[in-house]
Amino acid sequence: MTKPEKKALVPALRFPEFRDAGEWKTVKLKYVAKCTTLKNTDGRNNRVLTNSAEYGIVDQRDFFDKDIANQNNLEGYYIVEKGDYVYNPRISTFAPVGPISKNKLGTGVMSPLYTVFRFNDSNNDFYEHYFKTSQWHNYMRVVSNNGARHDRMAISAADFLAMPLPESLSEEQQKIADCLSSIDDLITAQTQKLAALKAHKKGLMQQLFPAEGETVPKLRFPEFRDGWKKNKLENLIELLSGYAFQSEYFSENGKKLLTPKNFTKHGAANFNKENTKFTIEECDSKYACRQGDLLLLLTDLTPSCELLGKPILLKENEEVLLNQRIVKVTPKNPLDIRFLLYFFSTETYHKRIRDTATGSTVRHSSNKIVLGTQIYMPSIEEQQKIADCLSSVDELITAQAEKVEALKKHKKGLMQQLFPSMDEVGA
Repeated sequence: MTKPEKKALVPALRFPEFRDAGEWKTVKLKYVAKCTTLKNTDGRNNRVLTNSAEYGIVDQRDFFDKDIANQNNLEGYYIVEKGDYVYNPRISTFAPVGPISKNKLGTGVMSPLYTVFRFNDSNNDFYEHYFKTSQWHNYMRVVSNNGARHDRMAISAADFLAMPLPESLSEEQQKIADCLSSIDDLITAQTQKLAALKAHKKGLMQQLFPAEGETVPKLRFPEFRDGWKKNKLENLIELLSGYAFQSEYFSENGKKLLTPKNFTKHGAANFNKENTKFTIEECDSKYACRQGDLLLLLTDLTPSCELLGKPILLKENEEVLLNQRIVKVTPKNPLDIRFLLYFFSTETYHKRIRDTATGSTVRHSSNKIVLGTQIYMPSIEEQQKIADCLSSVDELITAQAEKVEALKKHKKGLMQQLFPSMDEVGA
């Protein structure tokens, strides 16, 4: 039998000036970089860095708002210089074989569980982008042994340094790096715009609803000057508690369940492949929720209670079954349901829910706490005006978030074409 013809190592997309430059080559990591294992023996450097799968290398104190590592026991940590690369063997959704990231922050120390390496050539931005692709993942799976711990890759230093890397003309590599870096800059700018819109909405909400101890908001539309009326939510709404669906009926199809994992900080549901459950269990039709229904989460797995009491207003085509520890809000009187959505998103309301929460590991609130919450209500016309204002900002936020996502997808598609497939390169 004849051997199958080896596929040429060339990317699907090349810049015009390099189309006649021939095939790319492969080079083992050990020939272009070396591991660095300099330890923080005197303990002087106490800036602990972390390689996050989602965010890259970050300062541990900034990322976690506290020190995770023992500050008195950093002598065994590796010193990492700016420009060094770090491999974190921990597996996650964002990094199925662990992330490799470039340190852009400056000198710090990192756990000896990480692998730190430094390229011989300082012009190595090309490889920073390469390690954001999945082209090197197959090699890691072939040479690793993750039997000891299912959440970590186990790979020897020799095997790691034998990783095959793509190599082309330095000019072509730089051109690719510049292209992808320019898209990164655009993504960063658009992400900052998204953050500014979210901050703008947060500031608006602080002014459009009364602050704690106040009876009217600081900011009002000129046509409204009447006072807001004090009331309790029990006089304005009814709550329907969810049903305890049995896990034995969970399936890959059936009717979609709304669970605590679908809640976000921003009043919209998040249904993705990882957090969505379905059931074939029959239940009363009153537990069926659809577009325009307002739902509240009454349990939270996070000690910070970040999601406890948070609302969701179901959008078009979002039909779900109401699960336990979640309640459906139904107004007794004519109310703008969007106004209630934004009220349930205020810091004043959330503080009450946090302060009255029960439980240690899993935090809980209750129908009684929600219904006993005091609220100042304006006229229905002012409710609608406030809701319209905040809804228009939400639309801007949604559009901007979609723009950021589109740019990220565009970059991902480009990366798949600008780097050649390494699947046929032997381990």
